[in-house]
Amino acid sequence: MTRVVVTGSAGAVGRRACARLAESGYEVVGLDRRPSAVSTRNLALRVVDLAVVDLRSELQGAEVVVHLAAGVTASDSGADTGRDRLAVFERLLSAADAVGVRHLVIRSSAMVYGAWPDNPIPLTEDAPVRPCPDFLFAIHRARMEEMAEVWANGRESGGDGGTKSILAGRPERVVTVLRPAVTVAEERPGGLASVVGAAAAIRSDEGESMGQFLHSDDLADAVVCSVQARYHGPLNVAPDGWIGVDEMVELGGPGLRLRLPGRLASVVGRILWSVGLSPAPPAVFPYSVNPWVVANDRIRDLGWEPTHSNEEAYVAGHEPGILDTMNARTRQQWSLAVAGFSIIGLAWLFFRLVRRPPRRG
Repeated sequence: MTRVVVTGSAGAVGRRACARLAESGYEVVGLDRRPSAVSTRNLALRVVDLAVVDLRSELQGAEVVVHLAAGVTASDSGADTGRDRLAVFERLLSAADAVGVRHLVIRSSAMVYGAWPDNPIPLTEDAPVRPCPDFLFAIHRARMEEMAEVWANGRESGGDGGTKSILAGRPERVVTVLRPAVTVAEERPGGLASVVGAAAAIRSDEGESMGQFLHSDDLADAVVCSVQARYHGPLNVAPDGWIGVDEMVELGGPGLRLRLPGRLASVVGRILWSVGLSPAPPAVFPYSVNPWVVANDRIRDLGWEPTHSNEEAYVAGHEPGILDTMNARTRQQWSLAVAGFSIIGLAWLFFRLVRRPPRRG
């Protein structure tokens, strides 16, 4: 049997991907820092830390490596986090090079396209990769794609961890880059879904967000499809079509939502992030205004089909909260209160800047 090593095997997508690969006849080895309850034939699970374990030993005999480990999350904002996780990925690539891995599948994100006013609707895999500046999650995924391409085609690599090396590309190597839409699981909405939802809660007159929501079952099926097809290149993974912000509001149920002018919306989002009232860093704001929905034709041509629509995935990933117990009047009062505090905070910040004494000398 073909041996497949899966990193991030304890995550929502990792558990499903490991089980389905094993059911499809592959010998699967799952690696994660957390234990997983999944147990099935042809599947071995190991609790390891990719940053310190001997990866050559863990990858020995593997023909395929599926890299699903989370790395940088959507709410991370420190550059050091990105460098650390890229160093781990570089270790993985080096070990894969040493033991003769032929096929690498990595989980990237549709966010690598960036959210720009001139984006076509929908984006295909031929669109340029240009993540929004300062949004570490998208920048990290784009850099991972570059490093994987180096592993396959051979170019100078490294630099993020302070070292550089030359990897000799080999024609037999295949790299599949999965670019999924916002992925949700029924047990919880997921970090990216929470961040995107928090950013969309502050609606701007600059534009209306369009959403694509992918069920973790469908992303796991995309992993199996890419392993079987040995496709070389990027693959968008998303349900057919997309939904607008009004549909998201209706499907998501009650919640605090504000509609503000563009600049004020951005400032309010920044204030809420700085005081810990929102999980959405300011750099994600463009993704709630400009289009970045993707087409799924290429992976469909390989035989993959989504089993959940955008609407079904969005509802599955909705985590009921305290606002679900409030009536409409109470929710409106809360929204007005949040808007009021935001404006007061903005006024206070402006006052401090105006009253700040000039520097001497």
